[in-house]
Amino acid sequence: MNIEKLYKISLQPARTIVGLMSGTSFDGLDIALCEFRGSDLHTEARLVRFKTVPYDSRFKEELKSVFSKTTANLQTITLLNAYIGRFFGRLVLEALHDWSIDPSSVDLVASHGQTIFHAPKWLHREEGYANATLQIGDGDHLAVETGIITLSDFRQKQIAAGGEGAPLAMYGDMLMFSSDTETRIMLNIGGIANFTFLPAGRKTEEIFSTDTGPGNTLIDQFVQARVPGAYYDKDAGLASSGTVNRPLLNALLDHPFFDAGFPKTTGPELFNLSYLNLALERSGQQDTGSADILATLTLFAAETIARAISDTLRNKPGPFRIYLSGGGMHNPLLIHHLASHFGKQALATTAALGIDPDAKEAVLFALLANQAVAGRYHAGETVGRAPFISMGKVSFPD
Repeated sequence: MNIEKLYKISLQPARTIVGLMSGTSFDGLDIALCEFRGSDLHTEARLVRFKTVPYDSRFKEELKSVFSKTTANLQTITLLNAYIGRFFGRLVLEALHDWSIDPSSVDLVASHGQTIFHAPKWLHREEGYANATLQIGDGDHLAVETGIITLSDFRQKQIAAGGEGAPLAMYGDMLMFSSDTETRIMLNIGGIANFTFLPAGRKTEEIFSTDTGPGNTLIDQFVQARVPGAYYDKDAGLASSGTVNRPLLNALLDHPFFDAGFPKTTGPELFNLSYLNLALERSGQQDTGSADILATLTLFAAETIARAISDTLRNKPGPFRIYLSGGGMHNPLLIHHLASHFGKQALATTAALGIDPDAKEAVLFALLANQAVAGRYHAGETVGRAPFISMGKVSFPD
């Protein structure tokens, strides 16, 4: 009966899907109620409702205790894997209740889970091991809690097919935002910043997604270490009061990751406080004040994003626009730096394309679930150099 129900969902002209995203900043759970019609390049996506449920400080600390650590408490990871699945399920039901929507009217839940470690081969360098990543928040627990068929753990399939498991935005960006006339950079500034390059004319062979380096992660980590009770630099208040330390900035920029070709992935496993402390030591700037460090880290994020985008657009004539999403778009100093590179007229948010930029990542995973259920795939089909594949493990509620 479960397979029959999933089959019927795949044949429906429209599907109602809840997309869930919890990022590495641990701000909260993004919940996007979406309606999809069609699939593949005929996908029509509509964001019906959206909310972010903030996490309390206790839960944030539990996540931080196992996040991006080569040594962590295995019991805590095991307990959190089940707990997060049930917790996300409860938050979904609460959101649907608040929106006066019956859970039985929702076809699917699509959950990204919670990343706790990202290990591309170029970073871990362990002989005999390939790319790897780990997200927790079990889909079975989420499905049983909500009573809704759930798709989860999307990144594993992309790695199994030869990718690095990130960024996955390329697939959704291609299906939702490709243009015949405008070259688009779909820039998401989360803990790690990444973008999808969408050339005008929907040239799928040229499309790629890549990480650029840190977005919010180093700023957030530094604030959490230095400012009691704070998790991020609200409105860049601290960074704006500081002055950029150029020797420190040069040391931060001095890493082979930034010279590597596209696409590439990274994470807080590299860009963390140890990376900052080493840069402070190498540049002889250990006495730099907190505000100046934050000013420098903010420019560091902007500079690495701008360099990567500029390298991508080099020798590609014609109009382009950068469409922002993610928490970093709310950092006015970071956006000021990007505007100084590209001009204010080149920057917009995905709201201009009909998708709330705060909801975009959650919508993406809802779209991946729609693709898994209703998409049409062909052996060897690719987007750029990445496999175009069905992603997401299916969990039935009974």
